[in-house]
Amino acid sequence: MNPSASSPVDQQPEPALQVVILAAGKGTRMRSRLPKVLQPLAGRALLAHVLDTAHALHDARCVVVVGHGAQQVREAFAGAGQLGFCEQVPQLGTGHAVLQACPQLDDSGVVLVLYGDVPLVRTQTLQPLLDAARGGALAMLTVRLAQPAGYGRIVRDAQGRVSRIVEHKDASPAELAIDEVNSGIIAAPAAALKRWVGQLRNDNAQGEYYLTDVVALAHADGVPVHGVPAADADELLGVNDRLQLAHLERVMQRRRAEQLLRDGVTLLDPQRIDVRGELVCGQDVRIDVGCVFEGRVELADGVQVGPHCVLRDCRIGAESRIEAFSHIDGAVCAEGTRIGPYARLRPGTELARDVHVGNFTEVKNSSLGEASKANHLSYVGDATVGARVNIGAGTITCNYDGAAKHRTVIEDDAFIGSDTQLVAPVRVGQGATLGAGTTLTRDAPAGQLTVSRARQLSIAGWKRPQK
Repeated sequence: MNPSASSPVDQQPEPALQVVILAAGKGTRMRSRLPKVLQPLAGRALLAHVLDTAHALHDARCVVVVGHGAQQVREAFAGAGQLGFCEQVPQLGTGHAVLQACPQLDDSGVVLVLYGDVPLVRTQTLQPLLDAARGGALAMLTVRLAQPAGYGRIVRDAQGRVSRIVEHKDASPAELAIDEVNSGIIAAPAAALKRWVGQLRNDNAQGEYYLTDVVALAHADGVPVHGVPAADADELLGVNDRLQLAHLERVMQRRRAEQLLRDGVTLLDPQRIDVRGELVCGQDVRIDVGCVFEGRVELADGVQVGPHCVLRDCRIGAESRIEAFSHIDGAVCAEGTRIGPYARLRPGTELARDVHVGNFTEVKNSSLGEASKANHLSYVGDATVGARVNIGAGTITCNYDGAAKHRTVIEDDAFIGSDTQLVAPVRVGQGATLGAGTTLTRDAPAGQLTVSRARQLSIAGWKRPQK
């Protein structure tokens, strides 16, 4: 047998993908101390969304071109993997920006150019560009707009091939009538792109080096230029001011709401939900109007979230119910918990199965054991609460002495009467009862009633002072 006959055909590996992200702009119209690419969208910086898209492309290595606020941008993304930076000073246009990244680009790879203030583009939209560039072409993402003012126009030859791009300020009246515009997002073989940006000239109305001029250079070199139309114009929306940022926020939230609905989550009004991070839902989750989710939030099967709740970095167990206007931050709640309305769970809170935390009750850095209840107007801070404990209305754990925090321990089956203050450090024994109005400064024995009150007096003949 001929060994070579049975061997698989050798395949050439795909050229390495390198992503250049242009993020040097100041964002003057944002009127902010933050660089534009650090402005928040859905709870994260604009640039973070672009990096997510880049990293979702197979083995992509990213180079971010920074300028205004360069140090702030570097610090914000210091921990990101496979990420390099280069600085553009002064800012002389998009072509000049890509030129700054060229020393970090491998000639054998493919380069994709993205923008730090265009955060909604999807990986599936970019894939045809990468396929064309791997075939040796220059590919660009285009879109047709009913109102293309301000955008560079796509000029095609008699055969319908892209021949050049003309910027709005340099366009003739006939060119201004073109409705197909350039998104600025391109992909090309790295060696060719590096050669083209090195040949750019700035003899235009702005005196800048336009990246779009590489189209004419590619055309002159006989390199095919593919204009790939985007199906969804929203993907190519950029941010220059807060009005545009607010518009993108609603587009992003609409996307997330639609995905939640497709995943089987019930949203009573998809237009009134804000996900500013990652929301992971089980089956039969129901979310009422006006809710905000920040960081990573996990809702297990059957969770119901009432209107106008704020959940941040928390896990909610199956069949739990969160009533209206509750705030949950950094808490872990087991199955069957009942929270709110108007409850607040702060970081370090752990609720076991079937715990109830009711209206105007705050819990911080505390654990409540199975089936325990704090249903009304109470503060439980720095406490370890056992199972089946009842905490009456108006109860306070006095955990702070002005300098340090101290812990309260309430053992299983204790009953804490209303309007009780537990002055930590203090322990309530198993099965103990504290009478209403008690101020507890020493440990309460297990199984006994502990009461601390002034003796009640009624004074005959007393007259209330008169004005």
